[in-house]
Amino acid sequence: MAIKTFEEYLNSLKKLKPIVYMFGERIENPVDHPRILKGINATGATYELANNEKYRDRITTVSPFTGEPINRFTLPPQSIQDLVMRVKVNRILGGYVGTCHQRCTGLDCLCTLSIVTYDIDRKYGTHYYERFMDFLKYMQANDLTGNAAVTDVKGDRNLSPHEQPDKDMYLRVVDQTKEGMVVKGAKVHQTGSLSCHEVIVLPTRAMLKGDEDHALAFAIPSDTKGLIHVVGRNSMDTREIEGVDCGNLRYSKYCPTLIFNEVFVPWERV
Repeated sequence: MAIKTFEEYLNSLKKLKPIVYMFGERIENPVDHPRILKGINATGATYELANNEKYRDRITTVSPFTGEPINRFTLPPQSIQDLVMRVKVNRILGGYVGTCHQRCTGLDCLCTLSIVTYDIDRKYGTHYYERFMDFLKYMQANDLTGNAAVTDVKGDRNLSPHEQPDKDMYLRVVDQTKEGMVVKGAKVHQTGSLSCHEVIVLPTRAMLKGDEDHALAFAIPSDTKGLIHVVGRNSMDTREIEGVDCGNLRYSKYCPTLIFNEVFVPWERV
């Protein structure tokens, strides 16, 4: 089934078992936590409206790769009309939830990878585009949401990644095997990472000679072993838990830091 309902989306998240910490405590069931649920609801609106007769023809389309109906947030725009419709859909969702619906940046990653992997393969004879297309079709077939893991901690911004005294300031490869690679570091400002099924990692800047271990693009499930979601944004985060903040009763957002504690990534996901 290519298009999930809101309830199916929630149930799909409940099947995941991510490692989550918030305010110094382990959160065993993030989907039902009041601080996180409103953010999940905001992403859930992309599923809810896809099944609403009033909006269905704008939020859904047909995959040019599989011929199946899909959510537009799993399709890199293929035409000018797709680009126009993307703007219209984001306006609809912005008015509906009154906050970030957290799904557009994952699509941004898919757009970027669809172009860059193709160009790299043409230049170097690699097979990244084939891997990307397999991943894209998987996302479409299961109506999955991707998190854009782009922003690194960065450290001293006068220095390139490989010059940092602390090498973990930029996500990096620490080991490679025949099966895949092991990465270590962090990505910050990860709005909606627990609302997503997949974490899509891209570099945060243009890499220079010497930065090869930091020039990474891959995708992994959001509950992959060694991936830790640390939820926290500012001192006002507890207002929603305490019932003080009544500005938006159903929708909100949250902003974890993603820690990659020697996470294994299979080559087919690179």
